[in-house]
Amino acid sequence: MTDWAVDLADIGPIYPFQGTEVILVILAVVFWVGWHVLQMRKEAVELSHEMAADESGDKAREAIDNY
Repeated sequence: MTDWAVDLADIGPIYPFQGTEVILVILAVVFWVGWHVLQMRKEAVELSHEMAADESGDKAREAIDNY
């Protein structure tokens, strides 16, 4: 190669999976949103179990008073 100023279209793809960027971004956003939805559901179940275990709030008050 004698000159660095060339048209990249003549060289060909310069990284793998060229042309799939939009699809990969869409998949990443779907995965990200789905993960947050699942995480919120799991946390809601966990919080409901904790609230049901201490309905009167006595254990929470004792823990707060200890610290």
